[in-house]
Amino acid sequence: MNLHNVVKAGLGAILLAATAAIISAQPKLLPQKVMLKSGKTFSLNLPAEFEVIPAAEGLKRVRFFAKSPDGRIIVTDMFNLADNRRGSVYILDDFNSNTGKFGKIIPYMTGLHNPNSVQFYTDSNGQEWIYIAETDRLTRRKFTKGEIRPSDNDPQTIATFPDYGLSYKYGGWHLTRTIAFSPNGNLYVSVGSSCNSCVEKEKIRASVIEMNPDGSGQRVFARGLRNAVGLKWIGNFLWASNQGSDHLGTNRPDETFYALKDRSDYGWPYCHSANGRIIGDPKLKRPIGCVGVVPPYSHFPARSSALGFEFFDDAQTSPVIKNSFLVSLHGSTDKDIGRGYKIAIMRKGRKLQDFITGFLNRTKVNGRPCDIMKLDANSFLFTDDHDGVIYYVRKRK
Repeated sequence: MNLHNVVKAGLGAILLAATAAIISAQPKLLPQKVMLKSGKTFSLNLPAEFEVIPAAEGLKRVRFFAKSPDGRIIVTDMFNLADNRRGSVYILDDFNSNTGKFGKIIPYMTGLHNPNSVQFYTDSNGQEWIYIAETDRLTRRKFTKGEIRPSDNDPQTIATFPDYGLSYKYGGWHLTRTIAFSPNGNLYVSVGSSCNSCVEKEKIRASVIEMNPDGSGQRVFARGLRNAVGLKWIGNFLWASNQGSDHLGTNRPDETFYALKDRSDYGWPYCHSANGRIIGDPKLKRPIGCVGVVPPYSHFPARSSALGFEFFDDAQTSPVIKNSFLVSLHGSTDKDIGRGYKIAIMRKGRKLQDFITGFLNRTKVNGRPCDIMKLDANSFLFTDDHDGVIYYVRKRK
């Protein structure tokens, strides 16, 4: 069932359509050996009918995908966890469908301020644009098909964002900005909070904002989202994965997943989700409490850090992932908590299932999945921002 048609009937219909599909028990995962060029060898566990291949290596903190107007795959690289201006945007080219590997990794832009996300847009005059989200600003440039370096050296800054706060490594200052375009051409940007738990001074923090493609008409579309890093239009909805606060213990609040509604409040910092139910913060309170706070479409274990996702609903899709979201659970920065470090199968109202595990083996980190890009009914790419690897997953022939 096509999600575009399903969402017209609203979230209730999504529940009926998804759960009416083939829902099986946890698929059996089998170990598959992975050998990286660095010499690192380990196993990832996934269903036997799928295989995983390192498609591109040698990157740093590789993050989110986009597809250019000429069909090439673009990916961002934030270099490391620190606030820096060493980030890059790469073109992945010369893909070999037999080996599952890219022949070229082309540096399209370098020297960027924590680039997390890029997107493309074609205006009413047919001009193509590339949009680049950095911590402090959103810029756009004219894009020419086939270029391997920007042909437009006069970028337009169409939005600015606050870039001060607590050090990122302490969990407060969220450096990432993620962008998405709706089918009608509106532009959306997620801006994380400046802290773990506080009342923000800037309205733009902890929100998703909407604007026109040229940056005009900026307004808050959704608020109360501590850090909605995953952001993507699928069907008629803007979907978002959001990371919960860290001060309520190791078992709550949830990491949450939403079909965002215009002008809705998702609660932070006053309200949180615990096992899918809205609870008030024990210290930060407001007169109306949690009235009007929207519960999540779905949720994930606390500290699992849900990031990128895709929806698989093609007629040829394997029953293992049919009518489900695949979601990257990046993993807790505290390895002792150990949650996440996997790609999960998520269907509304159903228990979360594992699709790929093995990124954390006791105390050894073999990777941290970040974004997912669907290629066809049974194949996708995903980024690992821990080892700087892009993986290709496909159904075996």
